[in-house]
Amino acid sequence: MREEIVNYLKGLRDSICSEFESIEASSEKFVRTEWDYNKGFGGGEMSVIRGKTFEKAAVNWSGVGGEHFPLDKNISPFFATGVSLITHMNNPKAPTVHFNIRYIEAGDKKWLGGGFDLTPMGFEFSEDTEHFHGVAKKCLEGFADGDLYEDFSKQAAEYFYIKHYQRERGIGGIFFDHYNSGDLDQDLAMWRSVGDHFTESVMPIYKKRIDMPFTEEDRMTQLKKRAHYVEFNLLYDRGTKFGFNSGGNPEAILCSMPPLAAW
Repeated sequence: MREEIVNYLKGLRDSICSEFESIEASSEKFVRTEWDYNKGFGGGEMSVIRGKTFEKAAVNWSGVGGEHFPLDKNISPFFATGVSLITHMNNPKAPTVHFNIRYIEAGDKKWLGGGFDLTPMGFEFSEDTEHFHGVAKKCLEGFADGDLYEDFSKQAAEYFYIKHYQRERGIGGIFFDHYNSGDLDQDLAMWRSVGDHFTESVMPIYKKRIDMPFTEEDRMTQLKKRAHYVEFNLLYDRGTKFGFNSGGNPEAILCSMPPLAAW
């Protein structure tokens, strides 16, 4: 099952990179860099592009394992694999998007996590918010007995909350962690649906926004909003903490950082 999951994740990574490259205004392509996990087995692959549309975007895959689970040394063994991405756009009118899906084994337990959320850099468009949440809701329809969209969007609002500013970092999305309903096949189908719908959630938005006119004042607004994003990722993000605590590759962990920000 690990092999099947890893193959899906790598295929998803390739598909997302291709979609992003299709709207990159320069001739730049994603550059891939492999890294090895030195505290167990496995490693990962960073895919980073820097161009005229994407000032910086990273679409990373990792698959690592070892004797002891990094968050609890009494649990062994562990295996974790996932895809995570972040975009930082040249045009301030185009929002930052974050996406992650992950599969984790810790001892005899297995669970899934992930989601996607949107962060306008000072320029929010109601039709973009409606579209983004509409796709998020669609990808969860038909799974589980309850309303997964309502549950996961609530979790996103709670998780992507910048405590020191007392507000969400963006317009939300969906987020879930430690998800295990007892039916792994059904859970994996839901998890894949989240992955398969990601580009549908954001590509129409990018195609509308990346060529909009903007001013230097707009650019400064964007850079100050990016600073809030940096603060969240370094202070509160679980993925960042897990990456460092597990001995992951620092460059891959910090791929989420924007190339420029302002305070």
